Amino acid sequence: MSGNKNIFASKVGAILAAAGSAVGLGNVWRFPTEVGTNGGAAFILIYVLFMLVLGVPIMVTEFAIGRHGGSDVTDAFQKMGGGRRGWKWMGLIPVVSGFLVLSYYAVVAGWTLYYAYEALMGGFSGKSPEEFTNDFIAFSSSSWTPVFWMVIIIAMTCGIVALGVQRGIERGAKIMMPLLFVFILVLVGCSLTLPNASLGLSFLFQPDFSKVTSSVLLSAMGQAFFSLSVGLGCLCTYACYFRKDVDLMKDGLSVASIDTLVALLSGLIIFPAVYSIQGLQPDAGPSLVFITLPNVFQQVFGNLPWLAYIFSLVFYLLLVMAALTSSISMLEMSAAYFHKNLNMSRPMAAVLVSVVCVVLGTFCSLSFGAWKDVTLFDMGFFDLFDYIVAKLIMPIGGMLMCVFLGWVVDEKVLRAEMTNNGTIKSPLYPTYRFIIRYLAPVGIFLIFANELGFFDFLS
Repeated sequence: MSGNKNIFASKVGAILAAAGSAVGLGNVWRFPTEVGTNGGAAFILIYVLFMLVLGVPIMVTEFAIGRHGGSDVTDAFQKMGGGRRGWKWMGLIPVVSGFLVLSYYAVVAGWTLYYAYEALMGGFSGKSPEEFTNDFIAFSSSSWTPVFWMVIIIAMTCGIVALGVQRGIERGAKIMMPLLFVFILVLVGCSLTLPNASLGLSFLFQPDFSKVTSSVLLSAMGQAFFSLSVGLGCLCTYACYFRKDVDLMKDGLSVASIDTLVALLSGLIIFPAVYSIQGLQPDAGPSLVFITLPNVFQQVFGNLPWLAYIFSLVFYLLLVMAALTSSISMLEMSAAYFHKNLNMSRPMAAVLVSVVCVVLGTFCSLSFGAWKDVTLFDMGFFDLFDYIVAKLIMPIGGMLMCVFLGWVVDEKVLRAEMTNNGTIKSPLYPTYRFIIRYLAPVGIFLIFANELGFFDFLS
């Protein structure tokens, strides 16, 4: 164990913490939905390609900036840029992102915790498809019940962050990430035994390139970008806690591999389950995990209610673990700023950020119910926060990080960071630098334009 409690004590801990930040509800929710919408296995192959040529290099860029900055991400850009003050404001991206993204993400995370509680209490037993739909609508639009569960999620996150880098974030990752994989493997084993599971496997692993369009290419590129949560600054914040002997490129590939593996295994859970009942479609959208799947569990295991109970409970516990590992990094982004720059204790900083996020999260939650008619720029609070983060901060932040590292930072400084001052070999460095300077900014701009709807005519 390292004597410095403000860095990750082990390389494994650093990888699991970064992977936990990347692995979230999007891996279990958005990825299968994107696969279902865009035709299956062909989309997966394209997604993996973009993950390697776009996602990993951008993630490594965040790693390099954060680790070079050391203990404070807010000064990392000025420090790595040779004192250029014009880039110092980039260090505030994680601070703003932390407040915004956790505020609306915690709402959905609270939904997963509520459904885990319902599963534990046997609340799904004997319900019809219509009841699942009505129950979800009634719950999500309720004034205070979703807020209660959101507060619990934020409180759990706050408790972990308040404990510090090693005792909280790293230890939490070492417990939750292996537990997440245990849940996934149990569910995969059960799902593969379902009737018509082979149809789900065919959809997942037999590519049909006739369905590949320019729209599918843009969707796969966007999924590779959003899946790793790059551009927000959370990985940059975590990299501040990396040891100097960490191989950034190698660890970046490890994190991306874990992230992709979780997404693929989630597909092995969801698609065999969906195909086990005739008439269901694998492109149902977000309702897939809150309406379709609990219905599937009850119908498929109708004669074995104890198995339906276990399957439902483990699935929603999986979602809770995925939500928590990401929410920890979201809270840490803002809490770290107050802890290091305003001389607050870590517990006080975590509580402060949590209280603000509870207030903002309440606005987001109520936008599904009592405040659904309250809009800004024709959007409710939840949709507005999501729009600002996913369509503006992430792509713009990612693009500026690539421009900064590719064109502003002295090449000698970048090479020293990527090779740990010449102590390790980095044969991919020339390729990495070319991607960051030329391919990544163009790729992110295309994602940015697609998210804003400029390419809707291609659909």
